[in-house]
Amino acid sequence: MLVLSRKKNESIIINNDIKIVVVEIRGDKVRLGVEAPREVPVHRQEVYDAIQRSIETGDVSIESQDA
Repeated sequence: MLVLSRKKNESIIINNDIKIVVVEIRGDKVRLGVEAPREVPVHRQEVYDAIQRSIETGDVSIESQDA
């Protein structure tokens, strides 16, 4: 795992087309902004995990997943 330190309004770039920006720091919470191509799904971990569980149990098909 790569660990980086960033201040408010600083960013990191992933693969030339995904930008993560530190939008706000308030106490122990950090708000991040994500700029990514429309075809790249971006989810919070708990949402991603729920989608994966649904796919595994057959509740949701991969084709029905929209970002």
